[in-house]
Amino acid sequence: MARIHILLDEVDKARYRRQAEREGMSLGAWLRSAADERLKAASAPRPLRTREALEGFFEECDERETVREPDWSEHRAVIERSRRAGLDPT
Repeated sequence: MARIHILLDEVDKARYRRQAEREGMSLGAWLRSAADERLKAASAPRPLRTREALEGFFEECDERETVREPDWSEHRAVIERSRRAGLDPT
């Protein structure tokens, strides 16, 4: 297991510890739980209710892509090669 050190002022540390105790957790467990919740919230699906939100979604998708998608003529050629390779020669 890896260890992570974070710097907190005493006031924040005391607030976090009190909340962890209220929830029946150690400070470390509480911080891990908070980090997990933050990750889940960040990866949760967002509703696309506006055109701007939809465009932003597609921009994010484009930024993640690293490989060029073949155009339709390339797809058709692959499909045709596959069909021919699967034909029974008899």
